[in-house]
Amino acid sequence: MPLTRRDWLKLTGGAAVAAALPRTLGAATTVPIEFPQHVEPVVRDAEKPMFNIPARFSAPIIIESIEMLKRGNNFFVRTRSKDGAIGLTATKQVEDFIPIFEHLVAPQFIEKDARDIESLIDFAYRQNYKLESLPLWCCIAYCEQSILDLLGKVANVPVGDLLGGVIRKEIPIYLSGSERVLTAEKEIDIYVQGVADTGANAVKFHMGGRMSRNVDTYPGRTEKLLVHAREKLGDSCILMADANGSYDVPNAIRIGKLIESLNYYFYEEPCPFEELSETIAVRKALKIPIAYGEQNHSLWQFRWMLENGVMDIVQPDMNYNGGLIRAKRVARIAESLGKTIVPHNTQTGAASVNILAFASCTKNIGPRMEYPWRAPQQPPTWYKPDFKIANGSIKLPNTPGMGLEIDPEYLKTATVVCKIDKPGRMGGSGSGSGG
Repeated sequence: MPLTRRDWLKLTGGAAVAAALPRTLGAATTVPIEFPQHVEPVVRDAEKPMFNIPARFSAPIIIESIEMLKRGNNFFVRTRSKDGAIGLTATKQVEDFIPIFEHLVAPQFIEKDARDIESLIDFAYRQNYKLESLPLWCCIAYCEQSILDLLGKVANVPVGDLLGGVIRKEIPIYLSGSERVLTAEKEIDIYVQGVADTGANAVKFHMGGRMSRNVDTYPGRTEKLLVHAREKLGDSCILMADANGSYDVPNAIRIGKLIESLNYYFYEEPCPFEELSETIAVRKALKIPIAYGEQNHSLWQFRWMLENGVMDIVQPDMNYNGGLIRAKRVARIAESLGKTIVPHNTQTGAASVNILAFASCTKNIGPRMEYPWRAPQQPPTWYKPDFKIANGSIKLPNTPGMGLEIDPEYLKTATVVCKIDKPGRMGGSGSGSGG
């Protein structure tokens, strides 16, 4: 029912307020305010659900607790449901973000239905939106991956089956991981050996100095690396180059022209990641495809960048961007625009299951996924499979969930860094906290 002028005056203090009202409002006999009985929440295109996960289960799966574990230098996130199901994932660099994980992110998943994981990751973000950054999204990603592992194990299917269906069981890879600390010659020799050992006839080299304002590790290293890598690895080897934001526009174009002349496959992050206009200028000046996006974590920005010529190949990171589901959303955006997705990856072994699961079920991925290479070491004893690269590919694990099997005896002596079993507050505070 609309409020009358008399009702409004009663609520706001009577005649004194009426005297202070603008003439147009004071003269009105009614105020035509309509209060809708129900408002449907807006779900923007980028966040629209992609998978009907609840339909895969006959009953709710309520999350009882989320723990962070540590054994040696290895961190894990373990989720337990009220009916005893367990999900477990290995993490990367979470030790820097423990307070955010413990107090702000993990509580948002407690007492929620794990089947609603697509909306839960959005909820965890909205509760903490003022912290929107890589640390926040990494923490959300680790919770998501442990919950997906739990769901896959309950359903007795690999995570890829929950996220659209497994369409490939071997994941071709390209080698990466150089850190600019060796001479150009030694760096090339390492990857010549890597190609021989793995059969992965594709390599990405890191050049420049990493957000270095045009400064190289030492003068001439980049040019020597690019030229001699092509000479030593041959024309049949697929080569890529990553600048990690090292250059301004003139130097990025100069290096890009050299890369083009050597027939490299793509040129990654030539300018500082936040300088979108600089990267657009470089892309316009070159023919080689520009790869970009590892530092980004806004779905709307990914669409804008793809539509406005920032890059040709989109590269969200599985953790920095918030997990597998958000990476699938970026893939959906890219597919709608006819682009490919090749996620950024610095993980190997136990923590690399996320990129393998993603590649197993995503139609518009590039021909190879990134996989850092190190000289062969002793096979792991505390987890399986060993994720060995053979004939240029890694076989997808065929076990339920994320595909990682961790020896229970190994985890028995792990330290519980934190255990979260109480839900977070509804709604963020002035500091952005939802925990």
